[in-house]
Amino acid sequence: MITIKSWLRSSCLVLVATLGMTASAGAVDIAGQRAAITRSLDAQYSHLDALYKDIHAHPELGFQETRTAAKLAAEMKALGYEVTEKVGRTGLVAIYKNGPGPTIMVRTDLDALPMPEKTGLPYASKATQIWRGKETPVMHACGHDIHMAVWVAVAKIMLDMKDQWSGTLVFVGQPAEEGGGGAKAMVADGLFTRFPKPDYGFALHVGPGPYGYVGYKPGVWNSTSDGLEINFIGKGGHGSRPHVTVDPIMMAGRFIVDVQSVISREKDAARFGVVTIGAVQAGSAGNIIPDTALLRGTIRSHDDATRTRMIDGIERTAKAVAMMAGAPPPEIKITAGAKAVINDTTLAARSGAVLKAAYGDKARLMPEPGSASEDYSEFVIAGVPSFYFGIGGLDPKDLAQAAKDNKPVPGNHSPEFAPVPEPTIRTGAEAMSLVLLDVLQKK
Repeated sequence: MITIKSWLRSSCLVLVATLGMTASAGAVDIAGQRAAITRSLDAQYSHLDALYKDIHAHPELGFQETRTAAKLAAEMKALGYEVTEKVGRTGLVAIYKNGPGPTIMVRTDLDALPMPEKTGLPYASKATQIWRGKETPVMHACGHDIHMAVWVAVAKIMLDMKDQWSGTLVFVGQPAEEGGGGAKAMVADGLFTRFPKPDYGFALHVGPGPYGYVGYKPGVWNSTSDGLEINFIGKGGHGSRPHVTVDPIMMAGRFIVDVQSVISREKDAARFGVVTIGAVQAGSAGNIIPDTALLRGTIRSHDDATRTRMIDGIERTAKAVAMMAGAPPPEIKITAGAKAVINDTTLAARSGAVLKAAYGDKARLMPEPGSASEDYSEFVIAGVPSFYFGIGGLDPKDLAQAAKDNKPVPGNHSPEFAPVPEPTIRTGAEAMSLVLLDVLQKK
């Protein structure tokens, strides 16, 4: 969930990206570890490529990831991990014990998005599933398929290099990251009571930056997200006689425009906040004014004060629009979603230094939190100090050409988002393995 804007802004901060080299990063033979990781990836990459393309072609929505979870469970069992399925409904946990030492969690998300794929790839998804009562196209448009391939690759790399570390690995396959409450469901199902509670947790996310690059940041990594649903209640009738109706579509349209004044005129301009209406449902025919118009959207912020101010403004604007139309008060539902992921400062400094030592100028300290959201925060809230970082997935040449032509590139949640598999998976697997080896190094 990393934006290209964040990647491009980060380039000016390369000189300050080190975060202070830790003793552990300096003492470890990073070059030797990278060579061993490369050998492991070379040996398994044809399998990873097939796995990635199979997962991409068969995406599943949140809490419907039965095929996906079964496939990952089979992969982990074949490697020798102790696997428990159906944790948090469709999640899985895979454990490998390798002597005394810390317990480390490595998390991937499993779910896809309800949207048609338009990449034109030979392995593009043609899958459909039921979403809100309707058969809907499904696509891995947020890169979770990349995450899963990386996750399996890291599981194998850590076994190939188990003479270099000591401790317990807890690989978590989490369902329903895309607003479905998957992380919370796993915690509620005993993720940290039925299984060893991690001393540290790690996760990554692919975004529309150049492949071969990694981004990291201590503290707040991304935004808080709340779900928004407003049902404007009007009075339906014939399209030729609007004067005897109360048009809910007019109310919805006015609200969509007016609510942006909350962002531009009420929210502190120096603080991040976004309101997006992503779905409008109203009416059945062009000559009928309907009784209701339903809006769905999201509210995103980085701090509680801004969040509260925005929610107050949204509710006030919706009620005012209805009052202006002579309509009843709208039905407003705001659902608390994912909280911001907050990276542990000490762990981020340590792991960031490892990435900087490995990738040099291609390891970039992100200047500000991202605008997207991620329910990995539930694991942090449950008491797992964590390091969540980003990797790029697009061809640097394509990005350079797009910048030259002043054209946007498809990013996460675009039907055209298509990370380049091999360099992206290799970078993600290598980066994750390096930070794991660092915290698990033998004393």
